[in-house]
Amino acid sequence: MNQEFIWGAATSSYQIEGAADEDGKGLHIWDVYSRQPGMVFDNHNGDVACDHYHRYREDVALMKEIGIQGYRFSISWSRIFPEGTGKVNEKGLAFYDKLIDELISNGVKPYITLFHWDYPYELYQRGGWMNPDSVDWFAEYAKTVVEHFSDRVTCFITFNEPQCFIGMGHVTGRHAPGLKNPLRDTFLMAHHVMMAHGKAVQAMRAVAKQPILIGYAPTSTVCAPDSDRAEDIEAARSLYFQCPEKPEEWSWNVSWWSDPVMFGRYPEDGIRQYAPYLPDIRPEDLALMNQPIDFYGQNIYNGYRVRQGGDGKPECVKRSPGYDKTAMEWPVTPESLYWGPRFLYERYQKPIYITENGMACHDMISRDGHIHDASRIDFTEAYIRELLRAREDGVDIRGYFYWSLMDNFEWTEGYRERFGLIYVDYQTQKRTLKDSAYWYREWIQNHR
Repeated sequence: MNQEFIWGAATSSYQIEGAADEDGKGLHIWDVYSRQPGMVFDNHNGDVACDHYHRYREDVALMKEIGIQGYRFSISWSRIFPEGTGKVNEKGLAFYDKLIDELISNGVKPYITLFHWDYPYELYQRGGWMNPDSVDWFAEYAKTVVEHFSDRVTCFITFNEPQCFIGMGHVTGRHAPGLKNPLRDTFLMAHHVMMAHGKAVQAMRAVAKQPILIGYAPTSTVCAPDSDRAEDIEAARSLYFQCPEKPEEWSWNVSWWSDPVMFGRYPEDGIRQYAPYLPDIRPEDLALMNQPIDFYGQNIYNGYRVRQGGDGKPECVKRSPGYDKTAMEWPVTPESLYWGPRFLYERYQKPIYITENGMACHDMISRDGHIHDASRIDFTEAYIRELLRAREDGVDIRGYFYWSLMDNFEWTEGYRERFGLIYVDYQTQKRTLKDSAYWYREWIQNHR
């Protein structure tokens, strides 16, 4: 394949920016949630985080030192619209202007994610994604961002991991705003999210100052075949796109969140299984969701193996005792970055970016002053090699974004988990490149 391939790294606004109450920024749900005792590990919050708001020049210089070609970051909606809609905060736009200019001047291509979970609190109080007006609220925000930044930025992503901000925020209650809504409410929220995606795509294309590329970045736990037998491959493919049979587990899946966006229809098995909880699904809603996009983002960290069972149905294979795990107890499954992109490309036929992939390690500064994260290097190389194997087999893969550029506020885990290529001392805000950052630099140089 001759298409451009980007080696990058990713972050999100609340996890690194800090400056939670500065320069006119409004509250969002994670500001409120993380300041409530008992919601986040050791009562950590993102008020300061990595202080990227004040240290962005230093951080961009480190990106350049590593050799990162693309930087995927999110914009804080409430920094642009303190009340979620209405009056624009010019100081918020000015911060991202400076960041984007700094990236470009250092040869790093910016990729903007519009929404990475930090929903404006003022809009949450008006019903949030339950409110049908949320479709217009998001489209207004998207239009403003693209109108302002598309003179310099050409790649935009609407939503990051809707499975998480709806599923974990409103089904399990493990993330902000920490609710366990009735299932009927959560299906309506999901419906509005995908409508908001579609309306935003329309608004973005209408105001773009040059041709832009628009994507969507859900996530998945990959089903990989337990062998190269055709029966096992088909079993893995089938299970990967099935909707969970238990309604209370509905939110973690691929097809419910992607078929409407890519095909303009919900998956038939989900329609049957979730019928008692579904909103009124109008043809015009589906048409709005199904706006043409240019690429399909996917956040992939791990998966599990599947084979055809004795009854002819897909069967999950039990993990072997002592299987490899990350510091967060996530399984290490490099084959996920082969089979996930392959199955997704076969189904959706859109160029794919791996918008997140990485691991948490037990990082520490050694006596020699370095961070020797050999397990992260091994993890990343193993996953990347599987991704490139998929590309060699015909999957149209356009880029890989390591998660994360730097250690950061890891949501309900606070600061106890470290995913970064860059070590952050949260007391001093000193940044130190880990061994993995130097390895990634060499990898990029050798695989341009």
